Amino acid sequence: QESMHAYAANVYTSVVEELVKGKQRKFIAVEQEFFRLWWDAVATDTYKQQVHQLLQEGQLEFVIGGQVMHDEAVTLIDDQILQLTEGHGFLYETFGIRPQFSWHVDPFGASATTPTLFALAGFNAHLISRIDYDLKADMQKNKKLQFVWQGSPSLSEGQEIFTHVMDQYSYCTPSHIPFSNRSGFYWNGIAAFPDPPKDGVYPNMSLPVTDTNIHLYAQTMVANIKERAAWFRTSDVLWPWGCDKQFFNASVQYSNMDLLLDYINKHSDEFGVTVQYATVGDYFQAVYSRNLTWEIRDSQDFLPYSTEPFQAWTGFYTSRSTLKGIARKASSLLYAGESFFAQYVRKHPASSICKCGALKQLQSLRWAVSEVQHHDGITGTESPKVKDMYMNNLMYGMFNVKKLMASIIFDMNNAKKNGEVYSSVYVKDSGIPDVDHYVVVYNPLAWNITTFVAVSVSHLAMSVYDELGHPVPAQVQISAESHSTYDLYILVAISGLSYRKYNVKPLNGKQSAFIGRSVKYKRKDITRADQQSRQLLPVVNNCYQVLFDQNTNLMHSITERETNQTVQLTQEFLEYHVNGDVMKGPISDNYLFAPNASAVPVSKTVGLEVVSGNLMTEIRQYFYSNVTSQDYIYAVYTRMYTVPEGYDGKLLCHRIEQEYSVGPLELNREAVLRTSTNLNTRQLLYTDSNGYQIQKRPFKAYVNNTVARNYYPMVQTAYIEDDTTRLMLLAERAHGVSSQGNGQVEVMLHRRLWNNLQWDLNYSLTLNDSSVVRPVIWLILGTKAVTNILYRTSGLALEHRPVVMFGALSGDKPKPPRRLQQNSAHGSPVTVPPNLHLQTLSIPGWRYSSNHAEQVHSIRMGKRKQGDADFSRVLLRIRHLYEVGEDPVLSQPVMVNLKSLLKGLGSVMVVEERSLTGTWDVNTLKRWKWKTAQYPSKGLSNSTEASENCIVTVHPKEIRTFFVYFQGQ
Repeated sequence: QESMHAYAANVYTSVVEELVKGKQRKFIAVEQEFFRLWWDAVATDTYKQQVHQLLQEGQLEFVIGGQVMHDEAVTLIDDQILQLTEGHGFLYETFGIRPQFSWHVDPFGASATTPTLFALAGFNAHLISRIDYDLKADMQKNKKLQFVWQGSPSLSEGQEIFTHVMDQYSYCTPSHIPFSNRSGFYWNGIAAFPDPPKDGVYPNMSLPVTDTNIHLYAQTMVANIKERAAWFRTSDVLWPWGCDKQFFNASVQYSNMDLLLDYINKHSDEFGVTVQYATVGDYFQAVYSRNLTWEIRDSQDFLPYSTEPFQAWTGFYTSRSTLKGIARKASSLLYAGESFFAQYVRKHPASSICKCGALKQLQSLRWAVSEVQHHDGITGTESPKVKDMYMNNLMYGMFNVKKLMASIIFDMNNAKKNGEVYSSVYVKDSGIPDVDHYVVVYNPLAWNITTFVAVSVSHLAMSVYDELGHPVPAQVQISAESHSTYDLYILVAISGLSYRKYNVKPLNGKQSAFIGRSVKYKRKDITRADQQSRQLLPVVNNCYQVLFDQNTNLMHSITERETNQTVQLTQEFLEYHVNGDVMKGPISDNYLFAPNASAVPVSKTVGLEVVSGNLMTEIRQYFYSNVTSQDYIYAVYTRMYTVPEGYDGKLLCHRIEQEYSVGPLELNREAVLRTSTNLNTRQLLYTDSNGYQIQKRPFKAYVNNTVARNYYPMVQTAYIEDDTTRLMLLAERAHGVSSQGNGQVEVMLHRRLWNNLQWDLNYSLTLNDSSVVRPVIWLILGTKAVTNILYRTSGLALEHRPVVMFGALSGDKPKPPRRLQQNSAHGSPVTVPPNLHLQTLSIPGWRYSSNHAEQVHSIRMGKRKQGDADFSRVLLRIRHLYEVGEDPVLSQPVMVNLKSLLKGLGSVMVVEERSLTGTWDVNTLKRWKWKTAQYPSKGLSNSTEASENCIVTVHPKEIRTFFVYFQGQ
């Protein structure tokens, strides 16, 4: 909002004015969040008409077109798609345009998911900039900055995309001019915060172009153009004009640019160069029409990213862990809220809830989750007040969606006259009152799930019943966090996209929840542990036996019971000590990780408490910095589950759930959890790319900064393995992860830093984060074949844990409703096979026509429908979770009958297959086909096969997007 006030609104206002004045002038605009704020709050009708005109004439071009330019390292593919769809929906509804080029110039490293995403969205070319300095120099020298990128091994040439890497000058105009000690090319100066200067004189305005210096200016510009031309294969040079926060006073920019370009063109014989204003689309069109044959790049990405020998941008993988956690929690709640609302609208057309108001509640969270994907958002590289804005918007959106879900349950229950009447339904993160109440649990995944939900209660003696009055397995125990409350774990089995209600009563003599009994062990000094007499404490469930060493209170080994394989496994917390003083050497900050030396163990003694019951055992370890410390900065809560007969406990049994408590840290410390095993991994690590695919990360030795340059982002998954056994880690937020030794994997959980770099101080980027963070990681150990089957469904089960709501009863004790069906889940289950994921089921509310000619016509005629959102169009996305050849069964293509999949929502009438963000009919989407040695004929490529009568075959790694319309709409 400050940026809008200080300069961003002026960019759009003054650029539109200037483009109208000169037909030759061009401009590209990227982030829709800024543009929409201007469009909705600043632009007059005249400006709006001019924008329509400029877009038609190609003077203004929207590139990417998402809400933001998203980060590529720590974001989840679902959220990348969301923010892209959010921006594209606005652009198509408002202007009938569909961006076809990317401009990913600022994310810190480039992921291989992005080219696939942009190909699926219908883009013809992709553009990146920030890759390793040494790699860029090498590619530049060998004219290899342009290639055709096959980001997905399974989709390969079907979703490849031409990719341009910017040269060493990146996306800003070089400002040095040899003929003056003032800067050049930035005539409007630098934006002033928070208020624009009254007299219009900005700091650092460049030397204006005059008759006396125009020749020198032209020589400088031409020399730079020629230097860059030598790095590319065609004689077209992309010369970006602008930088961060530029063009807020576009008239002074364009008037100087006009003079310079005209002069060079008038003397083009002398200079050997002609210049013209262009959009990024114009540039790619020029390169495409040269008809060259391009090299193919496989699915290898450009992470991590270093700018100098001691500047590895691997700190942001963990910076502001709390924000990263909330952003993912919000994304997961939005996912649940979308499918919940879509089902409600379909099944209760005459409902009492105002649909438009409900959609606004969802939209507030769509906007918040979209904006935080920004490359200075979820990355943790923003100043504290901007971080607070992201947090507030996320919390507000989450509050709205929880309120919406609660009101839907309230409405649906009170509409049924045969059940109990609720006095209220509410969602809160803490516990429940002492009276009789209901716990309502919604499963947002399109699979049957069996899992535990935890609620905090104030009594030890509790019992839980389902809707038919049958007792439900549960366990209650003293909470690790507070000794005045108890944690009640309820075993829930819920079919896909359905909810169930559980009645929780204080005990009245009948069947009670199991009670977890606590045993506390003496604190052990791990520095002086007696290695001779090792006593091992076993904790066992149906899948694993975990042994703890009673000399140290640390984990000792895990045995996978089916194959009887034992892996030695210990875990410890360590800290990297880092420097914050620029006078003393490289610093760590929000972006960079610059460790002084190897990590140092943090604790001398470890306390142990084991809480065991019939359903779950929780091992609580507390790590103290010395023998006398009263308080701990680190703790691990490890939970293992035992599933009773009659329940499908495969996933639940196979995960060892760990929750960590880390902080507050001392200043200039970076905290890691290191898990060391006896697996011979040869220091090879695997990490996921945005929760979409897996990247192989061999350890690389460098002259400098080897520790930091071997850190990688883990968005959802990381694993190590030897020839037979694999140890997987699944996360609910992004972390930095590394393998610094054979058989080791370490996860950076938290950072607290201070530095005196002037640039960081100017933007309050010091990361003095004194919070306590509570991340969760699930461990899975087993053969490659077994973990392959488990990890994708488990990762999604962690990402999309059930949503828990509470209902208080009004009046007298109700009689249990007489319903006969056994699984009393509400909603008609929507279920896909385990190798597919129902990625989206929502009502977007867009008013655009899915017929392109019609949409363009209605905009040209000024007939863009205002008024109510469209509730008849349902957006459906289905993703295949496996790669080709990854698993003999799960990697097979899957046939899905959309009619029967969605029959619970009504009778499907029409299905239209669309591009990823919904704006193209796939049958009319023809992307440019760039020539490669593999495929010498150039042409247009058609993406997917048509779906016949609602039956779709989904191939490995495909993400298929549909508009679905039901009967009676």
